[in-house]
Order: sequence, then C-alpha cells, then structure tokens
Amino acid sequence: MGRNLEATIETFPIAGTFTISRGSKTEAEVIVCTITDGAHSGRGECVPYKRYGESLEGVLADIQAIARKIEDCLSREDLQRAMKPGAARNAVDCALWDLEAKRSGLSVSESIGVTGARPLATAFTLSLGEPETMAAEATKNAHRPLLKVKLGTDNDEARLRAIRHAAPNAKLIVDANEGWTEENLAHHMAIAAELGVSLIEQPLPAGRDHALAGIARPPVSICADESVHATKDLAALRDRYDAVNIKLDKTGGLTEALAMKAEAKRLGFQIMVGCMVGSSLAMAPAVLLAHDADYVDLDGPLLLARDRVPALRYEGSLIYPPEAALWG
Repeated sequence: MGRNLEATIETFPIAGTFTISRGSKTEAEVIVCTITDGAHSGRGECVPYKRYGESLEGVLADIQAIARKIEDCLSREDLQRAMKPGAARNAVDCALWDLEAKRSGLSVSESIGVTGARPLATAFTLSLGEPETMAAEATKNAHRPLLKVKLGTDNDEARLRAIRHAAPNAKLIVDANEGWTEENLAHHMAIAAELGVSLIEQPLPAGRDHALAGIARPPVSICADESVHATKDLAALRDRYDAVNIKLDKTGGLTEALAMKAEAKRLGFQIMVGCMVGSSLAMAPAVLLAHDADYVDLDGPLLLARDRVPALRYEGSLIYPPEAALWG
C-alpha cells in the first residue's frame, strides 16, 4: 500500500519571552510531518533553528522534496542516507517511527528496548535576563530538582550568584550558548565551581572551543551542544568535553540519535538529552531516548502558553512516557 506525506507549519505561543545569548522569541514555530498509509498515520515534529542555517521555508521544502520517495516506501534506514542530519530529517524520521508503531502494534518503546519506562525529572530553563529578574524566576522554581540557567554574557557572575542564593538546593546547569570567551572562561568556570554548578553547556563558540582542551578542569562537567550534531562528531571532542547534548533536531531523528547515544557512551561521555522549544510531539521520542541519560532537558512544553492535545503528562518537573495517542 502506498503512502502519503504532508508537512505543515504550526505556531505555539510561549509563556512570556524566551531569551538566550543570541536573542529572544515569543512563539515556537514548528513543522509537523504526517505520513499515512490509508489505514494508519505517523507524525513527527521539528523546530528549524536559524543558528544551523535552517528556516521554516527551507525545512518545509526539504521535507516536501523527499515526499515522493517516502510515498514510494523509502525505509527509515535509507532515509539516513537520503537526507542530511537536521530538523527536516527529524520530522520525517519520527513520523516513520510512529507509523511503524501504529501499523505493527509494537510501541517504539518496545522496539528500542526501553522496558519499564518511568517518569523522568527534566531540567526547567530560566531565560537570560538581569540578575534580579533571573533570581525572581529561580525563587518561583526553587522547588524543582534541576534548573538550567541561560547565561552567555561578558559578566555572568552576578546572575549566577543571585540564582544560587534564590535556589540554594536545586541542581544547576549553566548554558552559555557559545557566549563566553577564552578571556572570561576561567573566571566563569571558577564561579560555577564555587557555587556547585553540575554542568556547563557550550561555553565557547563551536569551532573555537579548542581552548577547552588546555584548561584545568574544575569539578564541573563541560557539555557540547552546538559543537556536536551527529555520531561522526564525537571522536574529535574527547579532549574538550565530558558530556554531549543529543537533540533530535540536530541528529536528524531518533534513528541517528540512538546510534549517537550508544557511541557516546562507548567513548565515555555523559549523556544529556535536550530539545528546542517545541510541543509535546517533539518531546515524545526524546523522552524514550532519555530513559537512562545523565541529564534530561525536555521542558519545551513547560515553556509554552499552550501545548497540543493530547500532550505529554508533566507533574512538576516529572515527565511521563508518551501515550500512543500522541506518539509511538
């Protein structure tokens, strides 16, 4: 039986404004790919990211360009060679996983060997702002076990001290989003170590992170995000990073993400499973990927003013495995 592929742009308002070192936004713009075979449908969601040269229009065009091959029953394995890693392939790959599960009656969780799936504690992200603003947000969320703090300015010490004072018991991740420099790196890392930060994500720009190979490591792990996209990137990062952030929109879907996770573990990296700001449909496959990760950062829907229906179940910072009606 033949298949049909459709791709649509959807918009979800963000609760307030989401700010990182590269800018702010008030809505999440996503693309949903739906593949049907006449009896069953599978869906996947992606978030095009300007930092990686992606746009809504370009990603939509990439998905539409592969439609004929998908309709001619291109396999998920062949898809990895037919499309490059990135948001477009992610939407198609995850739609194929979902379709396979709906057709076979075997959940994705069972297919990838995730037995006894349980709720996971996700990080909750604090947007970049002035120290007092970030401290106020930290106070409101101090009950959460893990806070991810968006930094990346010339002087983040005041912000970090204010947040730690406001949330003295929370585990902290700092995400500099490539915003620090070789000149202020040692200072910021020392402050992070003093304040008990567990992980620093992408302190230096990708391609200019060679300085990480030569610094004295404080008791804070350093995680690659913008510097790592797919399995092929891992080996070159071993002298610079302790952890890698695996995002489906970077790997180009769950298929590559599973391979990347296995290789990262083999090489001794800690694993973070992260996300862009998207709906529950984008998070669902990542929840299964994250079942044994060291760090889970899948709070995208918690940052939205409204999510899709049906949605993932969140209880505080706990995120539950997806129901079949949503994905997988």
